[in-house]
Amino acid sequence: MQNIMTIDLEEWFHANYHEDIFDSNKSYEVRVLDNTYKLLEDLQEHNAKATFFVLGYIAEKHRGLIIDIQNAGHEIASHGMSHSLVYKQSREEFREDVYRSKVLLEDIVQKKIKGYRAPSWSITNKSLWALEILNDLGFIYDSSIFPIETFLYGIKDAKRFINQPIVNGRTCGIYEIPPSTFRIFNKSIGFSGGFFLRALPYPLIKIFTNRINKKEKNPVLFYLHPREIDKEQPKLKLKTFEYIIHYININSCEDKLKKILKLYECTSIERCYNVYLGLL
Repeated sequence: MQNIMTIDLEEWFHANYHEDIFDSNKSYEVRVLDNTYKLLEDLQEHNAKATFFVLGYIAEKHRGLIIDIQNAGHEIASHGMSHSLVYKQSREEFREDVYRSKVLLEDIVQKKIKGYRAPSWSITNKSLWALEILNDLGFIYDSSIFPIETFLYGIKDAKRFINQPIVNGRTCGIYEIPPSTFRIFNKSIGFSGGFFLRALPYPLIKIFTNRINKKEKNPVLFYLHPREIDKEQPKLKLKTFEYIIHYININSCEDKLKKILKLYECTSIERCYNVYLGLL
């Protein structure tokens, strides 16, 4: 079975623990280029494809990078424009942010952008209206609803596999493709990306992936940020709890990624669901 690899294409400082972490109007050290080209090498080495959820901030500054990603056979999708939490935006602000990113990316890659992922998984019960706007803007799928609940994101009773969410009593017309979770003691836990991928031992990630593939007969959706393979990145000023979440096991993350790519056939969202479900 094919699994899905996704990359949230953003810089090392794009985080949402509190509002003053970064200022989009300021200049910061550029690290996304080297980190992304390194990821592209890892993917090519293992004949893997991925969906890159591209932040508009990155696309504006590095158009050539986006073209290189597409030319390598990967899917380009939207991560919004400014890395703002959806549930802290008004409907009008969200529509404008996502519309700008979609137009920008479609101008760069010269094809329709089908998918969107919210910064920090910030489509929650407070912002489900965003799915209706995404549908209105012509997106086919969203990958923003994490089926667990944390201090920053998630909907604990959300469906764990591809589905069409119901908003205001009706199907909103867009497919939701959530990050993977594993059920244990009647609770869902994350394991397939970000903090969870870095914090959990690889053998456990392998067990969870195999069980979802073989017993639940679904692909696992992995996710990663370029900064998570960057051992020498500058450090943000964060509270201890936030610092642990953001930086734990950075030094071993790329090794885990390579093990996943070696053991599992990984592809993009677009290719995976064309093959298995014919949806996209």
